[in-house]
Amino acid sequence: MPMAVLKSFLLVIFSLAITRTATAGDPNILTDFIVATNDPNPDGSFFTYKGFRTLYQHKPPSTLKVLKAGLAEFPALNGQSVSYAVLDYPAGSMNPPHTHPRSAELLFLVRGTLQVGFVDTTNKLFTQTLQAGDLFVLPKGLVHFQYNADPHKLALAISAFGSANAGTVSLPNTLFASGIDDNVLAISFKTDVTTIQALKAGLAPKP
Repeated sequence: MPMAVLKSFLLVIFSLAITRTATAGDPNILTDFIVATNDPNPDGSFFTYKGFRTLYQHKPPSTLKVLKAGLAEFPALNGQSVSYAVLDYPAGSMNPPHTHPRSAELLFLVRGTLQVGFVDTTNKLFTQTLQAGDLFVLPKGLVHFQYNADPHKLALAISAFGSANAGTVSLPNTLFASGIDDNVLAISFKTDVTTIQALKAGLAPKP
């Protein structure tokens, strides 16, 4: 194969790879929507999610509460590349460091104040204290957190995602509650096995 042709061929391949990476996400669908297999003729109720009604039916929670409207909870989102979450932060509570591997997160603070932040791939930390009415974007796949530092007032936020199944990877649980060997973690964090075991015990389910 002549060198000029080979270069052109490689350029096309690389261009396609870049395009595929840039557009990676939920697969496109060839219909208006995807119906459930057990309900081939849905009505408006199929497109209605009622799980957030509990926000108005219960007292404020004592720990962080996350209500989700993703593909698992709301089948009508299949193929629509959107999902939603409502986060209730009691005073002093935190949403620990985590990532969403399949989507960015657009967080809107409805009530209270909230410290938010993420770390980029150069290990730079970006933080902001949000006031009610503020909007903050948490880039796709990056480690981020939210913390209600107010010792007396709750905070309420709504998060939108560009995927019906954004996924959540909790760093504390992934590192210390997934069965990774104690020695591996001790060496990685430059500490001892006793400290690692104490961290694991703190994350163990309460009886």
